[in-house]
Amino acid sequence: MKRALLLFALLGVSSPALAQEQTLIKEEFHSGGFGAPVIKFSEVADKVAVFVGGRGGWIINHTLVLGGGGYGLANDIRLVDTGSGRDIEFGYGGVELEYINSSDNIIHFTVYLLLGAGGLSGSLVNDESVFVAEPALNGELNITPYFRLHFGAGYRWVVGVDSPGFSDGDFSAFYGQLAAKFGSF
Repeated sequence: MKRALLLFALLGVSSPALAQEQTLIKEEFHSGGFGAPVIKFSEVADKVAVFVGGRGGWIINHTLVLGGGGYGLANDIRLVDTGSGRDIEFGYGGVELEYINSSDNIIHFTVYLLLGAGGLSGSLVNDESVFVAEPALNGELNITPYFRLHFGAGYRWVVGVDSPGFSDGDFSAFYGQLAAKFGSF
């Protein structure tokens, strides 16, 4: 019997009774997810802008979120009185990555990044596509095990605006946000 065990050990074969599984990550794996309505307060072309939308994601080990979201301009941006349609329509969305620090603490912070695309249209802008990146620093308040209040601030960086009289800077701006996250954290 000892010779058989020695032979198995030399060949790299072992039985469950003889050895414990070796893994790179030793902790238990936890997976969860959430969905959230979101409101963002910002500026577009130096006018107050309110964006509404939603986001959702897969939460890995209470720490990393892989998800997506989409947001659209909810209020009228009136630069001139054209009388026909909205002056500016702006919507965007993309892939969202988020790091959650100390998820089990009643108040904790997250670091967030959206990378995606958007579209412009309206009576004063050409129909065009733009690149959008949004880094943000957020706080979260654990209300219940399945509900979190999410609040924070970031910067919306827009590249590719080609409409006469407008630049990337007219659509890039700091923003504040508020979200209600529902899910398994």
